[in-house]
Amino acid sequence: MSPTMPMLVVALLTMLELATLAVGSVSSSVPAVQKFNPNAVRINKCCERFEVMMDGKCTVAVNETAWVPQFTGRHGEQNVQVEAIRYVIGAPDCGSMQKWPIFHYEKSEDKLILFPDGKLRHLIVDPHARTEPEDEWDQLYAAGLHSEAPFQYDYEQGQYCMDKVVASNEQQSDGLYATVCSPEKAIRWTDSDFLLRKIINPICHGIAMIILLLVAIVYFVLPTLRDLVGNIVTSITVCLIISQAADLVRIFTEFSNHVSFVVADSFFYISMLAAFFWLNSMGYYIWKTFRARNVFLRVTDGRKYCWYSAYAWGATGCMAGVAIFSHFFLDGANARKNSSIFEDQDSIGWLGIAVFFTPIAFIILVNIFFYVTTLKFINRMNTYGRIHHKLKNNFVMFSLLFLIMTTSWLFLILSWLHYDALLYTHIVINALQAPFILYVCVLRQKHVTFLLKKSCCYNEPPQSSDWGDEMTYMNGGDY
Repeated sequence: MSPTMPMLVVALLTMLELATLAVGSVSSSVPAVQKFNPNAVRINKCCERFEVMMDGKCTVAVNETAWVPQFTGRHGEQNVQVEAIRYVIGAPDCGSMQKWPIFHYEKSEDKLILFPDGKLRHLIVDPHARTEPEDEWDQLYAAGLHSEAPFQYDYEQGQYCMDKVVASNEQQSDGLYATVCSPEKAIRWTDSDFLLRKIINPICHGIAMIILLLVAIVYFVLPTLRDLVGNIVTSITVCLIISQAADLVRIFTEFSNHVSFVVADSFFYISMLAAFFWLNSMGYYIWKTFRARNVFLRVTDGRKYCWYSAYAWGATGCMAGVAIFSHFFLDGANARKNSSIFEDQDSIGWLGIAVFFTPIAFIILVNIFFYVTTLKFINRMNTYGRIHHKLKNNFVMFSLLFLIMTTSWLFLILSWLHYDALLYTHIVINALQAPFILYVCVLRQKHVTFLLKKSCCYNEPPQSSDWGDEMTYMNGGDY
């Protein structure tokens, strides 16, 4: 046996003894793990057990600021004792439901009541209407027995998380914070308002998208319609389809969260703005072509369409960037929040909407100028041939599209006045927008209907009363 072996054994025993002492000292400073208690009340805590909320973030708490839940009885009893507490750490899993933040301070209108069974009650009270002493008032409100019944809703375990809010400055007071899942509303299938908002309105959106898609396919598939005006009509209909789809997402609020709200609002306003910029491009092209000396029947130059695309999409992108930046960084309601940029953003604010809608208002004024000046020029013309006949037909189509889209936009603004009659009118106008566009762009255009008959019914003879495409078809040219 080597003489160094006993020394190694002694060294190993010494290290093992030191490790045991270290573990014992650490375990004496850390609370022992509690055994599972089936009678323990489940409390959903937003932060860790050793953390509290400060400036919208979970922060390590010192001993005097650790949160201890206080329970209130169903009949208003204060400081009800429970057998044991079991914390469940983390935000609630709301699925597709929206999450709402609630803050409870000393004199705030929002009040959070935690019951001994682990359920959370949210009350909205009027602090200026107190007639009883504060303790009696709190007891009555906690029990829901006050004569002035407040808004209240109880959240089951798993539908909320709760924690303490510690003020970062002396001007504010400590309070409570909760993140709750949006409560489910009772569905009344016999309610006419519910039928119109949640059933008829989505169905009309779906039908409108199908009709607009048909218009876009007609102008994209038929070769003779893929001129500059036809490409602009296709672009307008695509923008309106995206707008209808985004508005459809905004209808079903119970299946959305704050991220989908902001994304749907952004797509809705951006696509609507792009549609008006494309309509403005059509009005400018017709106005400029009527005033030009050299007028051609068809403009198939792809470079010219690229210039119009650069104007429409470039202007839309710039204004959309300014609007979104204004919403997240300049809107006063969002700037006062202590949460992160993308938290609790339920929809585009009024400042962002103003940035989106102000260019539309100017576009409407410019289009009115294009309409009035072009109409005066047409009335001064004594004679015009097939070229001007085609341009006049495009001008009438532009005028009707301008009237339809502007009317729909105006009733959208009026629907925000919180009058049911205006909202119902907006739903009807929005439902009629796509059929009117189908009539103006396809059914009313004789050369478009002829091309459809030519493509679908080959044995259909051309009508001698029409012009343009029919004459070319008779001459044997397929353009």
